[in-house]
Amino acid sequence: MTGNSSNGHKRVVVTGIGAVSPIGNNVNDMWASLIAGESGVGYITSFDTTDFETKIGAEVKNFDMTAYLNRKQAQRMDRFTQFAVAASLQAVQSAKLTIDPSNAQDIGVIIGNSVCGLLSVSEQQKILMEKGPDRVSPILAPTMTGDAAPVQVSLVLGAKGVNFSISAACSSGSDAIGQAYNFIRLGGAKVMVAGGTEAPIIPIVIAAFNNIRALSAKGDNPKQACRPFDAKRTGFVMAEGSGILVLEEADYALKRGAPILAELVGYGATSDAFHLIQPMPDGASAISASKIALAQAGISPEEVDYINAHGTATLLNDRTETNVIKSVYGERAKKIPVSASKSMLGHLLGAAGSVEAVISLLTMERGIIPPTINLTNPDPECDLDYVPNTARKAEVKTVVSNSFGFGGHNSVLIFRKYAS
Repeated sequence: MTGNSSNGHKRVVVTGIGAVSPIGNNVNDMWASLIAGESGVGYITSFDTTDFETKIGAEVKNFDMTAYLNRKQAQRMDRFTQFAVAASLQAVQSAKLTIDPSNAQDIGVIIGNSVCGLLSVSEQQKILMEKGPDRVSPILAPTMTGDAAPVQVSLVLGAKGVNFSISAACSSGSDAIGQAYNFIRLGGAKVMVAGGTEAPIIPIVIAAFNNIRALSAKGDNPKQACRPFDAKRTGFVMAEGSGILVLEEADYALKRGAPILAELVGYGATSDAFHLIQPMPDGASAISASKIALAQAGISPEEVDYINAHGTATLLNDRTETNVIKSVYGERAKKIPVSASKSMLGHLLGAAGSVEAVISLLTMERGIIPPTINLTNPDPECDLDYVPNTARKAEVKTVVSNSFGFGGHNSVLIFRKYAS
């Protein structure tokens, strides 16, 4: 590809990344844990799990929001918003982006999430029941809503372009990145701060997901609980955190001398329209999302060097995703390394796709594929190269990141090394 436009559309590059995760509160710490195969899963510490079947989760550890904002600012945010602000500030700093009145209108924010500010709602519900409606915090209204994260990021950064949230279950973060990509390529923005954020490790959410038998209740060794593509998988592990990308129109990034990490070349999104929870058995809509992304990118299956799988460690998802990859990539499927970051991170719901996008970019930049840990007894129906247990050095020029969510949301992102 030559030039910085394609079919009349602007080319879109990634110039900055940020992350807060169960295995590191910044990009470099997260990456070090990933390539070492370290799990962030442990016993839940944020509430008493005595009466809960599921007692494990992948919590963010030692997170201090006052490293980013003063205490008063931090207290006006739900935990899911704090994560988004922290990751966004990291991403903007890594992009070497200064936002001021000269460019503020050209910079937008889209951040996805799934459960919004339920932590704040749960806390204030208790106050309501114990002390009455007059004691409910007036701050609850602007902190519990789905748009609280992009609003606060916009306020902190001073970004005055398009600003909204996306909720698409486990595809939310990927869809936020995909929609930001569309804004730039169609000329609606020069820069977008985009990704996902989530803080779902609270009693009501754990109880709800446990009662649909989605969560792993394996408690004897939490770090081995999340086992994507393994025959002894027991369900996914709830996690929290945020992943944020800075996307820019290529010419704009080049003019300001920004560091270009990669180019976002394809985005495909479809719906199963099949079931509230289960994926479509034949994966037809997920296959379509993959093919849409490949067609938009203008690349063939032979050019894909790595796939970051949705890989939830649930039987239906693992097998369906395996079949989707086989259907899309044909004979090449078994030659493409595929790994599931959730084996270490747990499942960050609406932030999963964006954190995995960050990981996909790091894989390309640093030439190391993170492993799928806890893969010791492969499911016979999951027979691809899942990079079991040990990271692998590899030249990676093109990466696919899959997100397949509850409700039938299918989102696929494709990143490629930038070539002018």
